[in-house]
Amino acid sequence: MSIQSNLLTIKSTLPNHVTLVAVSKTKPNHMISECYDIGQRHFGENKVQDLVDKYHALPKDIKWHFIGHLQTNKVKFIASFVHLIHAVDSLKLLKEINKQALKNNRIIHVLLQFHIAKEASKFGLNKNSCDEVLNSESFANLKNISIVGVMGMATFTDDENQIKSEFKALGVYFKELKINKHIASISFIELSMGMSGDYKLAIAEGSTMVRVGSSIFGSR
Repeated sequence: MSIQSNLLTIKSTLPNHVTLVAVSKTKPNHMISECYDIGQRHFGENKVQDLVDKYHALPKDIKWHFIGHLQTNKVKFIASFVHLIHAVDSLKLLKEINKQALKNNRIIHVLLQFHIAKEASKFGLNKNSCDEVLNSESFANLKNISIVGVMGMATFTDDENQIKSEFKALGVYFKELKINKHIASISFIELSMGMSGDYKLAIAEGSTMVRVGSSIFGSR
């Protein structure tokens, strides 16, 4: 199967309201171009330098998603063009994104990352730490970020019931935040969950954005 046929097959299984982010990390530009040529515009990278290089080399109407764990000292390199920062899990990072967005005279869209998996190695907020961030005076002063949703990664397991329950938990966080007075609910629309191995389960649990890499580009 070619990259283009893989992509078209996956797109054919997605409801209209679900955004497909093609995870292009580690992949060469010519593979991204193949996807671009048949209409794919959302791509995800997890290393800042790779993202910057690809941004400069590829068409400017690509919507670049930063999907990795972002260090505060690297935000400035992507602040002028990044479409969405997926994995925001601290007030410190929110403040830095806001600072760099202000310098670039734009509002940067972000997702709050929640820790829903059993694996300790995954990052993310819990309900209490999220409340602390949103209720802080510092957060109220951040005018150049827009929290547009939440994201989370399920445990890497074959147990579908466990994966579903973790996605359900993220859905609950999403619904609770939708009515939180500190969130602008009109722009808070993304429930980002699901990757190559579990995106169909995620969509069944309400996902609006899936990140798929190996099912499009093949495994490394």
